[in-house]
Amino acid sequence: MTAPRPRGDDPRQKPSAERAARRLGTLARKWGYLISTTAYLPHTPEEIERELTALAGRLFDAVASDPPDTADAAAAGGRLVELRCVGADSLRRSLEVLGKALLHEPELRRVDGLAERLVLVLGALSSGYGEMLREDIQKRQEGLSRALLKVEQETRQKQVISRAQFEEVFAGSASGVALSELDGRVLRANAALAKTLNRTPAEIATLTLFDLVHPDDVEQLRAGYRDLVAGRLHRLRTGRRLVGKDGEPMWATFAASVIRDSVGTPRQLLTIVDDDTEVSLLQRRLSHQALHDVLTGLPNRQFFSTRLETLLRDADPVHGATLFHLDLDGFSQINGGLGQDLGDRVLRGVAAKLKVVFDRETALVARLGGDEFGVLVQNAAETPDVVTLVHRITHELAEPEYVDGQHGVAVSAAIGVVHRPPRDITPAELLRASGLTLRRVQRTGIQWGLFDRELDRRDRHEFGLAASLAGAWENGEIVVGYRALVPAGADAVESLEARLRWNHPSEGVLPHETCVRLAAETGLALPLGTWLLRTAAERLAASGLDVPLVVELTAQQAADPELVGEIRRVLGDTGLAPSRLRPGFPAAGLAASGDAADNFKVLAEIGVPVEIHGFGDVTCLTEWPVRAVRLVANLVARRDHPLVTGTLSALIDAAHAAGAEVGVTGVETREQAAWWRDRGADRLSGPAYPELPAGLPGC
Repeated sequence: MTAPRPRGDDPRQKPSAERAARRLGTLARKWGYLISTTAYLPHTPEEIERELTALAGRLFDAVASDPPDTADAAAAGGRLVELRCVGADSLRRSLEVLGKALLHEPELRRVDGLAERLVLVLGALSSGYGEMLREDIQKRQEGLSRALLKVEQETRQKQVISRAQFEEVFAGSASGVALSELDGRVLRANAALAKTLNRTPAEIATLTLFDLVHPDDVEQLRAGYRDLVAGRLHRLRTGRRLVGKDGEPMWATFAASVIRDSVGTPRQLLTIVDDDTEVSLLQRRLSHQALHDVLTGLPNRQFFSTRLETLLRDADPVHGATLFHLDLDGFSQINGGLGQDLGDRVLRGVAAKLKVVFDRETALVARLGGDEFGVLVQNAAETPDVVTLVHRITHELAEPEYVDGQHGVAVSAAIGVVHRPPRDITPAELLRASGLTLRRVQRTGIQWGLFDRELDRRDRHEFGLAASLAGAWENGEIVVGYRALVPAGADAVESLEARLRWNHPSEGVLPHETCVRLAAETGLALPLGTWLLRTAAERLAASGLDVPLVVELTAQQAADPELVGEIRRVLGDTGLAPSRLRPGFPAAGLAASGDAADNFKVLAEIGVPVEIHGFGDVTCLTEWPVRAVRLVANLVARRDHPLVTGTLSALIDAAHAAGAEVGVTGVETREQAAWWRDRGADRLSGPAYPELPAGLPGC
C-alpha cells in the first residue's frame, strides 16, 4: 500500500498493516453484501470477499498515489464486470460504499485534495466498469448472432433431411399412407395404399378418406377426425372396414395425426392404413388358443377366472351360482399304466361327459390344469340340487369308455363344491375356497364335500403355518428339545429323545408332531429331520451325558438312500458310539418302502440299535431285527377300553418274546406309569417324569 502524502512538513507514522487489513476486510464484506443484493454472483462468499478486498486495496492505493492512479482504478472497474457484478444497481451501490469508506479512511484524511482525488478515482472506476461492460455485451451479442446463424443453418438442413426422410417413408412404406386436407380430401397416396384398395394413387387423389371406408363406418371416422383436429385427441387409432375398387370390404387399422404449422395451427392430416384382414383372423385364432385348452377344447383356467366375476354378478339373486371343482382319482396310474396318449383320450372323454351332464344348465365347463376341471352353474328355479348334480357327475364318469378299443376305462373324481358364494367374492378367493374344499375331500377319502366356512378357516390357518415353516426354521424359531425316557418303575433317565419345538410368535409353542406333519406337507420332512438328527447328536455330545439318543425318523427319512451314510457321518463328527444312537423307524414306512427296510437292516448290522415306532402289528417282529418298539399312539390313548387293554397286553408279550423292549409315550401321571409297569412296559416318557439333566432344553 502506497504511503499517503501528509499535509505540511510534520512527518507522521503509518498505522500498522494489521489494522489497515482489518478495515479493508470490513469494507470488502460490506461491499460484497450490498453488491450481492443487486446481481447473481457465480462465486462463493469467501471468493467474493477475497476479490473485493484486493480491489479495495487497489483503489486505496490509487487515491493515495500522486497523481491518482486512474488507470488502476479503471482496471478495478473492469474486474467488477469480470466478477459478474453487473446488476442494475451494482455500480451505484459500489460507488456509494467506496465513496463513504475511502472518504473517511484515517490514512487518507491527511492526503491533500482527498475529495478531488476520490472523484477522479471513482470516475475512472465507473469508466472502466462501463467500458468492460460494453465489451462484454458486444461479445455476447456476437456470440448470440453466431449461435442464431448456426441454428438457422442447422434448421434448414434438418428441414431438408426431414423432407427427404418423409418422402422416403411415404414412398417406401409397406403400410398405406395418405396425406389429406382437414376435410378429408386426399392430396397424396402412396403405392401401398393403392395396392390395398386395388386403385391407382391418382384415382385415390380424387376421393376423400371417407369414400374409402364402409358406409356404416363413415360417421364414426368423421367424429374421430373432428376430435383429432380440435385437439381432443393427440392421435387417432381405430379399426374400420375399407372398401376396395371391387366393393369387397376388408378390415384395416387407421392411425391418424395432425400436421401443424410453426404456430400450432392444424394444416393437414396424415393417415396410415394397415390391412388387418389376415392379422384379425390370426389374432382371433390365437386369442382362442390362449384362452382354451388345446387338448379338450374347454376354456382354460385363465378364461374361467376372468369369466367368474361376470357370471357371479349376472347370476339369479335368489338362486345364485354353484362351483364344482373336480380332481380325477388315480389319473397318474392311468397315465403310467396305459400311456400318456390314452391318458389324453381319457381327459377328452371326461370333458365330453361333463358337457353332457351340464348340457341343460347355464354352465361354464373348464379344464383348470392337469386332471382338474371346474364347472360354474348359474342356478335357476329348475336347476337340480347339488346332490343330484354330483350324482350325475359320478354316474357319468363311472361309465367305462373304451379309449383304445380294448381297455374300458372309467374314472372317479373328488369334488369340492361351493354353493351360492357371495356375488362380490373375487375369482381368486372363490377358486381358493373350492380348492381347499377339494383338498379336504381328498384327505378324508370321501367323494365330495361342501364348502364349510369354519373348516375353511381351519384349513387356511393350517396351510398358513405350513407355508411359514421354512422361514421359521431359517429364522431360528424351530429349535431342538429333549424329553426323558425312564425305565418303568424308576425315576432315573435311561435315555433322551430329540424332538422339534416351534416357538411361534403368535401361536405359542407348537409341538413336535405339528412340525413333522407340516414338514411332510411342504417337502421339508427330509431336510428338517436330518437337521434334527445332527443337531440333537451334536448337543448331546457337547453336554457330556453318557446316555443313548432316540430320534424318531419321518417316513421320508426312513426311506432316504442317504440315511445310513448320514448316520455314519453324524457318529463320526460327534464321537458318539453306534450303540448310543437309536433311530426310530415308523412301522407304516417299513411296510411300504423297500428302501426303509434296507436301511433298517444295514443299521442293525453296523451296531446301531434300531427301534420300531407306531408298533401295533406283531408281524413286523418276524421280519426285522428289532431291539425296541414303541406302541402306536391311538392304542395308548384308548388303553382303558376292554378290547384295547387285552390287545396291548398281547402286543407287549409278543415284543418281549421277540427280545424287544416296549416303550410308551404320553404318560402324564404316576398312576398311569404304574398301570403300564404292571402290564410289562419297559420304557416310559411324558409329563410325569423329571426335568432333563445338564440343562438340556425340554420340549
